[in-house]
Amino acid sequence: MRLSVIQMDMRLGESAYNFAHAEALLRRAAAEGADTALLPETWNTGFFPADHLPERSDRGGEAVKALCAPLARELNMNIVAGSVSDRRGGRVYNTAYVFDRQGACLAAYDKMHLFTPMGEHEHYAAGDHLTTFSLDGHKCGLLICYDLRFPELFRTLALQGVELLLLPAQWPAARRYHWETLTAARAIENQLFLAACNSCGTAGETVFGGASRILGPRGELLAAAGAGEEIVTAALDFSVLAEVRAAINVFHDRRPELYRL
Repeated sequence: MRLSVIQMDMRLGESAYNFAHAEALLRRAAAEGADTALLPETWNTGFFPADHLPERSDRGGEAVKALCAPLARELNMNIVAGSVSDRRGGRVYNTAYVFDRQGACLAAYDKMHLFTPMGEHEHYAAGDHLTTFSLDGHKCGLLICYDLRFPELFRTLALQGVELLLLPAQWPAARRYHWETLTAARAIENQLFLAACNSCGTAGETVFGGASRILGPRGELLAAAGAGEEIVTAALDFSVLAEVRAAINVFHDRRPELYRL
């Protein structure tokens, strides 16, 4: 798998611009040889326009599906469409959608942990279940931004056989050290590939940190972005997973009967 993370600088509340810009970046990633691409969190609205958020949000994923399904078919590329502000049933969710090379919408995931320090819980509804899916024969999982601080989610997905974890985010520059440390830790402790796609630029007074990264199952850095808009790409060799997990067999050596969470 040749995976690109698209570190996009979106405009707060300007969905029309953001959709056009996302399409241009996805086309660029495909032209550069990607067969799988990952967008950041809430790329349709930015994070997040509290005023008139429902009106600015997608409706049940209609707009993201209209863009990404035919584009995935045309480009022969899996598109993990980051997440979008998504209105369903009178509530707004932070929802990630996944499309395979044929344009089928394989999965959707609603962010489970809402970032209370910035008031996300006051404007979005929380999801209540994990999601897995297969891309080109490899089992994948999907989490969003603040979920990174909850290792139970990652271990649960790893125990379900996930080989690649995809993490769209809007992570502030002020906590870049946490971003880099926690993404590496999650890859190492769960012995899987991790693609973390952050945004960049500003929203109000918040500066987002960039530093998108693709990590291998030993925590090795396969690709890394800087602070500005950028596409970074890595080739993932899933055959190394068996070797890594045999060398340090943490899944075999677990003692879940002793764990109380």
